[in-house]
Amino acid sequence: MAEESESTVTGGESLIEKINEKVHDHDTSSSSDSDSEKHATSSVKDKVYRLFGREKPVHSVLGGGKPADVLLWRNKKISASVLGVATAVYVFFELLEYHLLTLVCHILILSLAVLFLWSNAHTFIHKTPPRIPEIHVPEEPILQFASALRIEINWGFAILRNVASGRDLKKFLIVIAGLWILSIAGNWCNFLTLFYISFVLLHTVPVLYEKHEDKVDPFAEKASIELKKHYTVFDAKVLSKIPRGPLKGKLA
Repeated sequence: MAEESESTVTGGESLIEKINEKVHDHDTSSSSDSDSEKHATSSVKDKVYRLFGREKPVHSVLGGGKPADVLLWRNKKISASVLGVATAVYVFFELLEYHLLTLVCHILILSLAVLFLWSNAHTFIHKTPPRIPEIHVPEEPILQFASALRIEINWGFAILRNVASGRDLKKFLIVIAGLWILSIAGNWCNFLTLFYISFVLLHTVPVLYEKHEDKVDPFAEKASIELKKHYTVFDAKVLSKIPRGPLKGKLA
């Protein structure tokens, strides 16, 4: 009888242990399923639409470094100084109708007059001629600027060559429309005014977009969807009817 009672107790304990293991396995699987669901939800939330399909921050898109810091007003004094100098140059050349050669000549006349008077005054007071510092244009920054400009010009030529190849009609139409809008803007104002407007936009639009990108991106997403719909209709009614099979075969 004692052996039978012991075996009954042992069987009951093993049955309880099996039930506890099944409950634990079910809890573990349910928690893992909930974790995977949360991970999937977070991954979907992470895929937020960004303007022009960018995946990097605005600072990295602008190239990073000091130029991006200036455009995004990381140092307000430097950014304000750059924008102030550009505004002063625009006021001199456009509003006051000052010419570049005249301005350079006047600056040289003023500098030479000040240095001449200071040199004679120093010689008269101290009986020795002053030491006028020598001015040299450094070679390295000029070469860096020329190299960067060369890279950008070659990149522009490569884009124009790709567009002119005839392989992407959509890109061709976008470039033609952009150049047409730029030509209209050129009729409204001269090159200096257009350059100043572009300079001001570069110093205002990126920083405003960085501050309000969470509001701008959803609106840009809706606008992009509408533009794609209109382009699909235009492609179906107009572009698809343009015969370009032989040209595409030759280019391929």
